[in-house]
Amino acid sequence: MEKNYYNIWHRTKTLVLGMMLCSSVTFAQSSNPVIDNIVKEETSNSQLEKLGRELLDGIGPRLVGSPQMKQANDWAVAKYKSWDIPARNEKWGEWRGWERGISHIDMVSPRVKSLEGTQLAWSPGMGKKTSTAEVIILPDVADSVAFQQWLPNAKGKFVMISMCQPTGRPDYNWQEFALKESFDKMKAERTAMTDAWRKRISKTGFTGKTLPVALEKAGALGILTNNWSAGFGVDKIFSAYTKTVPTVDIGLEDYTLLYRLSESGTKPVISIHTESKELGVVPTFNTIAEIKGTEKPDEYVMLSAHFDSWDGGTGATDNGTGTLTMMEAMRLLKKFYPHPKRTILVGHWGSEEEGLNGSRAFVEDHPEIVKNLQALFNQDNGTGRVVNLSGQGFADAKDYLTRWLAAAPDSIKTRVKTNFPGQPGGGGSDFASFVAVGAPGFSLGSLNWSYGTYTWHTNRDTYDKIVFDDLRNNAMLAAIMAYMASEDPEKTSTVKTEGVKWPVQVKSTRKGGLDK
Repeated sequence: MEKNYYNIWHRTKTLVLGMMLCSSVTFAQSSNPVIDNIVKEETSNSQLEKLGRELLDGIGPRLVGSPQMKQANDWAVAKYKSWDIPARNEKWGEWRGWERGISHIDMVSPRVKSLEGTQLAWSPGMGKKTSTAEVIILPDVADSVAFQQWLPNAKGKFVMISMCQPTGRPDYNWQEFALKESFDKMKAERTAMTDAWRKRISKTGFTGKTLPVALEKAGALGILTNNWSAGFGVDKIFSAYTKTVPTVDIGLEDYTLLYRLSESGTKPVISIHTESKELGVVPTFNTIAEIKGTEKPDEYVMLSAHFDSWDGGTGATDNGTGTLTMMEAMRLLKKFYPHPKRTILVGHWGSEEEGLNGSRAFVEDHPEIVKNLQALFNQDNGTGRVVNLSGQGFADAKDYLTRWLAAAPDSIKTRVKTNFPGQPGGGGSDFASFVAVGAPGFSLGSLNWSYGTYTWHTNRDTYDKIVFDDLRNNAMLAAIMAYMASEDPEKTSTVKTEGVKWPVQVKSTRKGGLDK
């Protein structure tokens, strides 16, 4: 009964969405049946939501080295094969295997309250035991000598090593409602607090990575952090560096509560129970799918998105959205362009979060593809519709990218701002692995949707944050750009713009995570 209800609901919603999109996505008929069919299919029969439920709700987060990452690799291969697209998992290296278990955090004094929080990736397990102790704040000492003298005070305590945010409201709330002088005052206070906290850590003689280990060696029962928002404090700590005690991230509201209580001398006491499993060294993979070219099978067009994620949430906007976009684009291409002139590949990369390792390994392992790459299109910055396309420093990119973009419906292409010749860019995402060796890799830059300050690398990065209308836009654009690149009679030029500083190729880390 539930399944039938869902099917009826899904068909009704699809019909309504199709009618709405057909009215809003108005465009002059391209007189190109491939493009027309791509747009019609995506506006009336998109599979994005179904794919999102299977990947994000069903499998969940995809931390490199975790069982869920391998489960996602296998799911993608099976999904491509169900669309009659050959796919494979290609080993690129090995990583520390780790599996997340439960996390329970409760305040037991001065009152009882369950706290929002979770252990960070690679946090050591506590077995079946529960630790209960006072919470203390990292002290503001004069120098490293004074900190060494203080360290015995950490024994038997949970130590807070993140600053206390002055507000739990996002800046856009302040911009809309606050007096300008109030907003300016808050920002000045936050900047001063951030600078002071960085100095506090620096004076210990340790860094964000080594400080937790020093506290652990001194007998601390655990480390408490708060990774609220990018740019709103000291650099985030995304993974645990402790070896025997848990490192736990506490939600902003509860972290600041504990901080205020401790600062006022109330001495809050919390109870923590976490479980995790060490799985040894495990193989890691990229998932590659292919629609073989007919006229120029040894030239390649690539779609690209990293598959791994951090695991506080389910990696929905980083980078589930890019993954879903490229999978859907491949489905559209196979259905309406099954015999492309050039071979069309998609790369779902592993370990982007740890340093673009999967895509860098692919570049190193497949020089024949890199050398004959017509273009690569990568998406990796949230759920928003694509609005930016840069030439990445290639002198002639304006000619071919503009030509391909022109084939898209007006409602898609008029929203895309182009920048030529652009800059090669750094190592922000996997296209950079290709650009670094002079291959034409391009980033499909998306609208922000509070990505960096809300979902990025947080437990809020979940399915409900996806804006599927924007994803449908992106799937159509990616499919159309790949189609046009494949059809182009000319091979793309990779001549570099004079005077532009090119990034240096960085080798992939083939075996990592063991020092976590």
